[in-house]
Amino acid sequence: MGEKTGRRRPGPLAGLVVAVLVGAGCAVGGVSSQGEPQDQPPGQQEPRGSADPQATRADGTTSVAEFKEDFNGAVGGAQQYWTAQFKASGERFRPIRRVIPYQRGGEVSCGNQPLPRNNAVYCSAGDFIAYDVNWSVQAFRKIGDAFVFYLLGHEYAHGVQVRLGIRYSYTIQQELQADCMAGAYIGDSVRAKTLTLQDGDLDELREGLLAVGDDPDQPWFAEGAHGTAEQRTESFFRGYEKSLDACDLN
Repeated sequence: MGEKTGRRRPGPLAGLVVAVLVGAGCAVGGVSSQGEPQDQPPGQQEPRGSADPQATRADGTTSVAEFKEDFNGAVGGAQQYWTAQFKASGERFRPIRRVIPYQRGGEVSCGNQPLPRNNAVYCSAGDFIAYDVNWSVQAFRKIGDAFVFYLLGHEYAHGVQVRLGIRYSYTIQQELQADCMAGAYIGDSVRAKTLTLQDGDLDELREGLLAVGDDPDQPWFAEGAHGTAEQRTESFFRGYEKSLDACDLN
């Protein structure tokens, strides 16, 4: 998967980790200093839930420069997509203010909550997305560029929910809608030929969504619940196939 190009970095998305989405939708927050990626991070932890290195299908295009290119493409693609959607509805879209990389736990805060390592989050009060850059680069190397577009699509969707004034009673409703919106963004972009889908990418996305479901013992009404693997897969592909009309934005 790539923006306007056929370049593919294959790898099973089954390694997509639950931690990506755990912190989504912080209510308040402030921003501290930004981090920059390290090409060879010392003492880097393995992404939780990632595939065994011998089971991945990385093609060797794994540099930090390539990660930055794909990450910037994912951010720009999401901004372009939502700008067009708002314009079609006669509204002006205000892009998410900042996307902030960090390297250490507590380097960036959302309200009074320091963000941990191995995570990505949209923080509504500061209107920013923050992500652990070293963890993201390592996941990119193991999983592939589709990871980046799914990650950004979901977190950007939380920012759009804030702009639309959408707030559900339960976290799981907010999260499943964001999955649907991420699916619509990717599916519509593929149909508009602004994003290139390669053979096997849909299977990789499906495998990845199966990996990010809540623990079977997680109550659906619990704060922070995101949905079962089946619910998340259904929500994402409903948006992917039927666009935003399937995401209950009205």
